[in-house]
Amino acid sequence: MDEVFKALADASRRRLLDRLNERNGQTLRELCAGLGLARQSVSKHLAVLEAANLVSTKRRGREKLHFLNPVPINAIAERWMTRYDRARAGALADLKRGLEHQPMDTSFVYTTYINTTPERLWTALTEPAFTKRYWGVALISDWQVGSTITWELEKVTIADDAQVVLVSDRPRRLRYAWHTITPEFSAAYGGDAEYLATASAERRSTITFDIEPLDELVKLTVTHDDFEPGSIVLPGISEGWPSIIASLKTMLETGAPLALA
Repeated sequence: MDEVFKALADASRRRLLDRLNERNGQTLRELCAGLGLARQSVSKHLAVLEAANLVSTKRRGREKLHFLNPVPINAIAERWMTRYDRARAGALADLKRGLEHQPMDTSFVYTTYINTTPERLWTALTEPAFTKRYWGVALISDWQVGSTITWELEKVTIADDAQVVLVSDRPRRLRYAWHTITPEFSAAYGGDAEYLATASAERRSTITFDIEPLDELVKLTVTHDDFEPGSIVLPGISEGWPSIIASLKTMLETGAPLALA
């Protein structure tokens, strides 16, 4: 493990690992491109990383391909972190990336990786008992295309015939229309009359959950779109989703939702 720490202590070697993380299986020539280091220096850095087992190689004809090996770094995490700490740290890292993400004018997109199964994730997205735990809202629906969704929040219930399921492809894709901005909702959660008038005049947005299995993990991509340019609803959406998804991830991986201040 000392060799791993020594290898990671050098900024150039960390940059090489970042390059392999972006695209695995690069040749020495590809890794040298744009790095600002001599070929001989890159070769020496790669030798140190290989000795620390952070990089593995494979021959392809006359070329040597380099691959990132995350096992030693994972071993460091395992040494000082319980599985609950790992899940919470991962969720907080997702939250940080989401808060730093700059959304486009008309949409918000967020991707995370969860140690669960597609079926369990689907259940967590659609069962009101689950959504209430990590989100604070019970979503009531049979989740058939065209069916309505009733939102039962702590302070208000929102029912509207326009709040409908648009796509329901279990356990791969779920898409539905967002809830109505009602006077009761605005009053309960701090919106003033001006916000209510502007927000309720905007077209209804939609939320999509794309679920993709990746070995023992599941890739979840959340896309909230169909906002008008300059939407006043989108900024609040962009701030809210990362914490919700982080709490969902932690609940599925540890059994308890993330406690956020």
